[in-house]
Amino acid sequence: MASQFTKEPIPGSSPSSNPLDIFRLAIAQELSNTTGKDVGTLFPALNRSTTLEKGDLILPVPRLGKDFSAEALAANFRTEQCPQTNPPLADGTSLQFHLDPSSLVKTVIPFVLEKRDQYGHDPTIGLKELTIDSTSTPAHDNNNTTKERKTIIVEFSSPNIAKEFHVGHLRSTIIGPFISNLYEGAGYRVIRMNYLGDWGRQFGLLVCGWHRYGDQAAFEADPIRHLFEVYVKIANDMRPEEEAYKAAKKNGEDTAVLETQGILGEAKSYFKRMEEGDQEVLQLWERFRNLSIERYAVTYARLNIHFTEYSGESKVKKETMDKALEILQNSGAVEEDDGALLVDFGKHGAGKLGKAILKNRAGTTNYLLRDVGAAIQRYQEYGFDEMFYVVMSEQEGHLKWLFKTLEIMGGEHAEIAKKMKHISYGRVNKMSTRKGTAVFLDGIIDQVTESMHEVMRANEAKYREVDNPERTAEQLAISAIMVQDMLGKRANNYDFDLKRMTSFEGDTGPYLQYAHARLCSIFRKVGYERSEIESADFSLLADSTHAVDLVRVIARFPDMVKQSLKTLEPTTILTYLFALAHQLSASYDHLRVVNPSEGRDMSLARAGLYEAAKQTLRNGMVLLGISPVERM
Repeated sequence: MASQFTKEPIPGSSPSSNPLDIFRLAIAQELSNTTGKDVGTLFPALNRSTTLEKGDLILPVPRLGKDFSAEALAANFRTEQCPQTNPPLADGTSLQFHLDPSSLVKTVIPFVLEKRDQYGHDPTIGLKELTIDSTSTPAHDNNNTTKERKTIIVEFSSPNIAKEFHVGHLRSTIIGPFISNLYEGAGYRVIRMNYLGDWGRQFGLLVCGWHRYGDQAAFEADPIRHLFEVYVKIANDMRPEEEAYKAAKKNGEDTAVLETQGILGEAKSYFKRMEEGDQEVLQLWERFRNLSIERYAVTYARLNIHFTEYSGESKVKKETMDKALEILQNSGAVEEDDGALLVDFGKHGAGKLGKAILKNRAGTTNYLLRDVGAAIQRYQEYGFDEMFYVVMSEQEGHLKWLFKTLEIMGGEHAEIAKKMKHISYGRVNKMSTRKGTAVFLDGIIDQVTESMHEVMRANEAKYREVDNPERTAEQLAISAIMVQDMLGKRANNYDFDLKRMTSFEGDTGPYLQYAHARLCSIFRKVGYERSEIESADFSLLADSTHAVDLVRVIARFPDMVKQSLKTLEPTTILTYLFALAHQLSASYDHLRVVNPSEGRDMSLARAGLYEAAKQTLRNGMVLLGISPVERM
């Protein structure tokens, strides 16, 4: 059982959370006995194989030095001393280990059944040594009071109030929860932060629009959509002024007069009043912000997404920005250009970054200075060990400005910059609602749900068996959206393909949900108690290639989670889950649970195997942010 393996004798090993590490340690010990090499050197060299045909674990022999050969190591390996594996096979410069089937089924299945929702996660990864002056919350894992949990902030989604929910925000909304779940499973204290675009000149413009086009009833009915409509109208009204402003600037003309006239001047004036604390304008802004957050929260709930904090540019304190600006000015990094304050990064070893404005000529803050202040405040409040910005690759330049500005500030601020990382991703192409080009998250979900519902209705018999077809259609739709997004690497662009994503064939969200629902159906039919399954004789499965191969795939899940922590690529987990689903599909005709000819004991053993597979599939889906369905 998993509880027998509670010690972590070798750095990097986790036999209490990863069954493959139990086998790695046993093999490493025997290799140490025959080679004289340290177990700590051998353990990390035992890699997971790329395919089951090449074994379960592979040792690249050159890592041990030129004095060793794969053939000699295979010949000297004593399986009587290490019964957890079959005799290793030499394959060129590598040594293949095919794990013993009996040991596998008797170790892995009980391990997964005991761990349940925790299977795949190692909560010790996110621990660090306590320091004397530490103020962080001590971890309680294994009553270990000498360590504390590391803190990570994951900033994601972060839509701009009064603007459409951009496709870039959609990807961030999908990737951010995955990263958060990943680090929570690893034992970190995770702060899920939604940093709203809720400040800046666009809000001055929105106030202008509200006074011209605002409708209280429409706003209360759908604040996000109405504010967007208002913003579009006022932005259209201002377009001639914007074009004149850009043309003047391009020709090197003084734009000071243009910036004080018309809608542009009015918008700048309103924003300046906001920054100066004008209560009349701030009360209107607060209504916009609060009702928008309430509406966003409802939409996020459909996706089963939550946040620790709804933050935003508006929450950055004036004194924090003033202090940051003072530090930069004292260092000689700030220059004045036509009344604006800026940083010329070329004078600080980063010529490719050009120049960035901190304060506009009107004296109002720019978003770079607000982001600098936000980073400082977050560190003061949370003392984070890492902070991830899950934003589009197009924002790379801005984040480089941010990191470099903190570095220029020096001291503690330079150390903060080292803890920050941009988690970028590519674009989604060909995505729009049926009624126009404006894309709102609710609209995306509704559109895919409708298509998913149509697919479900095509099979009337199964449709009648679903308790809540509308909710199931929505869950399938959300799965479809998420899986299509996660199929490729984050950096890749992809086309929003409604027909492809809602298919039950191929590697899609509905197919993954079907794999889980089918396993649930098996357990409804047999009606076994959990205690019966856990006490089954799993050694009965050792002679079945289909059963053993399924166990071999299940055993890899913790390795895949650990790999994802390094790459932060959802596709690592998703690709694994599809491999598991395909292995399951290939096993059903050979491993019957309902009234098998081999009798009840075999039925219980197979039920245990499928319960372990279902648990693994479920854990992987939940890690990705997908809610598994039990009927469809």
